[in-house]
Amino acid sequence: MEMPVPNPAVLARKAQLVKRLSKVLPADAVISEITETRAYECDALTAYKCAPMVAVLPSTTQEVSDVLRICFEEGVPVVPRGSGTSLAGGALPTADCVILGVARMNEVIETDYANRIIRVQSGRTNLSVTGAVEEDGFFYAPDPSSQLACAIAGNIAMNSGGAHCLKYGVTTNNLMGVTLVQMDGTVVEIGGGYLDAGGLDLLGVICGSEGQLGVVTEATLRILHKPEGARPVLMGFDDNEVAGECVSDIIKAGVLPVAIEFMDRPCIEATEAFAGAGYPDCEALLIVEVEGSDAEIDDQLARIMEIARRHNPVELRESKSAEESARIWLGRKSAFGAMGQINDYMCLDGTIPVSALPFVLRRIGEMSEKYGLRVGNVFHAGDGNMHPLILFDANKPGDLELCEAFGAEVLKLCVEAGGCLTGEHGVGIEKRDLMHVQYTMDDLEAQMAVKDVFDPHWLLNPAKVFPLDASEARRVVAIAAQ
Repeated sequence: MEMPVPNPAVLARKAQLVKRLSKVLPADAVISEITETRAYECDALTAYKCAPMVAVLPSTTQEVSDVLRICFEEGVPVVPRGSGTSLAGGALPTADCVILGVARMNEVIETDYANRIIRVQSGRTNLSVTGAVEEDGFFYAPDPSSQLACAIAGNIAMNSGGAHCLKYGVTTNNLMGVTLVQMDGTVVEIGGGYLDAGGLDLLGVICGSEGQLGVVTEATLRILHKPEGARPVLMGFDDNEVAGECVSDIIKAGVLPVAIEFMDRPCIEATEAFAGAGYPDCEALLIVEVEGSDAEIDDQLARIMEIARRHNPVELRESKSAEESARIWLGRKSAFGAMGQINDYMCLDGTIPVSALPFVLRRIGEMSEKYGLRVGNVFHAGDGNMHPLILFDANKPGDLELCEAFGAEVLKLCVEAGGCLTGEHGVGIEKRDLMHVQYTMDDLEAQMAVKDVFDPHWLLNPAKVFPLDASEARRVVAIAAQ
């Protein structure tokens, strides 16, 4: 098959851009060969791929500012990228864009234990933030399942959570300030090493904005003292709905575990084959963990286990050692990788009221039969953040489209149940055309008006978050106004 002949005007534009970028970045930080840009053609939502025109890897805020200023002057779209772990296509390139990766920006800038903050470059991985302070008895609370690899930049963009967000909150509850570079290269400081900044809550606007408003290059994060101890209990049930009712009853009882995680049979079987964590043979499994002194832990677990017994668990196993705790968590932490060994899958991220868990789990089971696709449920049950994994065969014609239709129906169900489209993965490209399910057109217009202020030319992270027809219309108007 003959390769298409590149458009001379496109080649000239690319050459001009690369020439300018190479003047402000080291030679190895500008990637323009097609064979090398393919490394950035997708993120963890691998069903969709598109190689960018150019990728750049700056190391400082000044270099980010220079890159954005050049792209702004050239009218070139920019897609910010952390570690590429987005499950919603949040870092998917367009063919005419520059990927701006922050992976080289991974330094600790300041640690202030007196005020319990740490300032880091945004390319630093989530887990390594705790790694920088744990010897001194501190930790960074948000813990996404991808925390070994995911970057703070992406955590801020998607307002990521994790297993322990039930007690400690998600990224926005642990973010104190950012250094943000706007599309024209302007550098602004928002928030800082204190509880609340004066004026408008722009930090609340930036966190969860999915790279639509600017590129975060540095972040001031809240760090906490490590608890005295932590202990999980594992519960097995013969029915998904019963497990959901148990979660609801624990929350209603006023007990606040640090985490409540849910796995159903497909996930249990997959993780057992993958990690051998020693999980029971059951339909649904809960991992409930509490923290505090030994006395506090004993009291909380006694109350939680009493609630569990009312639901006739097939197994109720309290950890007796650090090794046993690690094994209880091993399967949960391995779930996504284990499911990936079985088949291709799409991981959803709808959020629902905890009281709706039994109903939603039953409906997902009915949908699975309707579409003829298996689904594994693994999620943060304590705050209702669902993560159904819909299994499909990427090599089977029509399977991806069937999976997408199934996923859309699940997300609509979450909204109908009183929840929302996303808890921590973001909208990206995956849910952009479902935004009208949760928001009216007036709501979306208000959100797009905020982007107009921060990015009036609509060059940052194009074709994401907003319904494609609405965002494209906005972009055309912005270009015409230049």
